[in-house]
Amino acid sequence: MAEKKITMELMSLVFSLPQLVAKDEGYYAEEGLEVEFVAKGYGERGVSYLDDHELVSSFGTTRSNFETGGANLYRACEWGQIRRSHDSQVGGRVVGKRSAVGSQAIVTRPGAPEVHPQDLAGKPVAVNFHHGSHYLALQALEGFLPREEIKVVHAGGPQRRFEALRDGEVVAAALMEPWITVAEKQGYQVLAEAYYIGSEIAGPDVDEETFQALNRAVTKAVRKLNEDPRPYLHHLIGEVPDEIGKPAPEDFPRGRLRFIDPAPYPEEQFRRTYDWMVSWGLIKDDSTFDGLVSNLPIGV
Repeated sequence: MAEKKITMELMSLVFSLPQLVAKDEGYYAEEGLEVEFVAKGYGERGVSYLDDHELVSSFGTTRSNFETGGANLYRACEWGQIRRSHDSQVGGRVVGKRSAVGSQAIVTRPGAPEVHPQDLAGKPVAVNFHHGSHYLALQALEGFLPREEIKVVHAGGPQRRFEALRDGEVVAAALMEPWITVAEKQGYQVLAEAYYIGSEIAGPDVDEETFQALNRAVTKAVRKLNEDPRPYLHHLIGEVPDEIGKPAPEDFPRGRLRFIDPAPYPEEQFRRTYDWMVSWGLIKDDSTFDGLVSNLPIGV
């Protein structure tokens, strides 16, 4: 029988590490699946430091493989996926929770006078609009500051945000792994950190049987990662250029790498997240759970 082919769009690899391990270990092949990964870039420097999120597409400033038919599946933070499901022109819908539990940290330079979140009142924090860094920075900072004193600016992908922080172009930046470890190893200061889930968006051509087979493979990969993620951290380390300074596997705090079995995206969680996004003007109040989420059977 011919293998079923699925193409997944990837950005930061920490959020797709279970999928990369599933391919490395042959778990997809065991399920009769041929999985291909296509990378999506973060865009150019020329759009940096916008402060209006509506000037940036929820699919980013570069070509979306998912929206142009080059990918069947795409995973990212739950906030961004709600917005993308709302904006999708190809029928993309949230079909389940992501297995990688993400972490983002708000970081300042070594020796900077900003040493706790209140110090960031009115100061620019570099994020990537409509991605986890954007939403988590808002949620983290509003626990310490009134909303009118929170200032996030679009700087693009994590390497660009780290470089902007390093070069003094911004006071703080929201970073995920491997960039948190890179920053900590170089003496940068973590002011706040939080963990969050993501979700999978699928096109209408992903059927239930295929999705269940994908999840069986990912569940095996989650087991491997929870036993010991270090053999697979080369995927993350490879994102860091030599000139910035690559971390070693032992530099990563084990507790920051969290992976869970695939699961449906629950309506009560959607409602909390959606209502919060509406309150910030991050999405229009014109959608429903059934309109944006079509949970497929997990099958594990």
